[in-house]
Amino acid sequence: MSAFETASSWIDDHFAEPMARLSEQRHLRAIRDGIISCLPIIIVSSFLMVIAFAYNYMPSDWALAQFLQANAVKILLPYRMSMYILSLYACFGIGYSLARSYDVDGLMGGLLSVMALLLTIVPVMMPDMTDAVLAALNGNDALTEAGVAATMQAVDGAYVMNMGYLGTGQVFVSIICAFVAVEVYRLCLQHNVTIKMPPQVPAAVSNSFAALIPTAIVLVLFSAVCLWGGFDIHGFISTLIAPLVSGTDTLGAALVVVFLEMLFWCFGIHGTSIVYSIARPLWLVLLDENAAAYAAGAAVPHIVVEPFFQWFVQIGGSGCTLSLAILLLFFSKSKYGKAMGKATIVPAVFNINEPLMFGVPLVLSPTFFIPLVVVPLLNTLISYFCMAVGLVGRFVGAIVPWVLPGPIGAYLACGGDWRAAVLNVVLIALGMLVYFPFFRAWEKQMLKAEADEGADPETAEV
Repeated sequence: MSAFETASSWIDDHFAEPMARLSEQRHLRAIRDGIISCLPIIIVSSFLMVIAFAYNYMPSDWALAQFLQANAVKILLPYRMSMYILSLYACFGIGYSLARSYDVDGLMGGLLSVMALLLTIVPVMMPDMTDAVLAALNGNDALTEAGVAATMQAVDGAYVMNMGYLGTGQVFVSIICAFVAVEVYRLCLQHNVTIKMPPQVPAAVSNSFAALIPTAIVLVLFSAVCLWGGFDIHGFISTLIAPLVSGTDTLGAALVVVFLEMLFWCFGIHGTSIVYSIARPLWLVLLDENAAAYAAGAAVPHIVVEPFFQWFVQIGGSGCTLSLAILLLFFSKSKYGKAMGKATIVPAVFNINEPLMFGVPLVLSPTFFIPLVVVPLLNTLISYFCMAVGLVGRFVGAIVPWVLPGPIGAYLACGGDWRAAVLNVVLIALGMLVYFPFFRAWEKQMLKAEADEGADPETAEV
């Protein structure tokens, strides 16, 4: 047995398998599935952010630029009701997924989770405005023109809720609420603490009555802690995870994420699924802060968010395999290599690299082990440096569809910065240079196998 096979076997037994099992743990899987279910909302609403501030990259005398600048607030209203309250949607998705993993009613699990989340937010009653205050508001032309007077009168004596508590920065509170609500629901059903209906009653009605007692427990529990007890769980969790969030936005953290992701891939395990499931809630917090800064016209603070890996590190898929697909298509002399190039180039352009991973194959390949790990690490170092010193703009809070070609996706994710598209192309070219000697070594094996009578290159040892 070769040294590579020995190392592969050891990692598979002692490291990869336990991590793969961890990624399938029901609560972690619920977080992953719940947040991923929000991707359509994230992607569509993110485009509004790009559109609303596109005037920053247009000549100021353009009619379109003037229109966008004048109507940016209106354009962003749907964004505020989608991405801006993403924790609400994520909470439902997490609760639904966790409930389904227990084989209980997923819809009720999602509803209880959302109720628990809303019960953590204490609504505040606006004070009644006196005649003197109303007269002062209406007598100020600037306040009247700005709409402040009308807004203040509209909320006179009304309850208001801080929508910031429903944003992506509070996704950890959503996770806690979903876990507690669903576990209460499950335990009540498991121990028959429910109201049972006759078998003739429709399932929807029966499930509703079965959830009455769990609903009462969840409602009283969260009301007692947050509404009546005054415990600010949002502030508490924000303080608790602050070191984690700040630590995530570092070059060291980015390198660790990339190394672990690619190490898993090298041994045939979907490293992206494992690593991103853990890091994605933290990245959402950072991305939300980027979006808020960009909307306010301030400097965008964070670099290491999910689009960083998507558009500058793993171009074409994990391992920056678009570079290898180009080499196979244009430089391979092997029949199998050329065929793989033709078959994989289009998926790779749209960031789908499973055909390369398992067709070449790249997983469990001693030949490609080094470039598969090194190329993403180099991309991380170069991209982080370029963003840190201002050579390329940072991510403005938009998550664009991951199936877009790299330069286009990078351009949009960075708010229309053409330098991001250039960096993406440069990194693809750099990846080709690093992959090239390993590609040649693999191709020699393919050519030798093709030259041997009756040899099947697809099954040749690589």
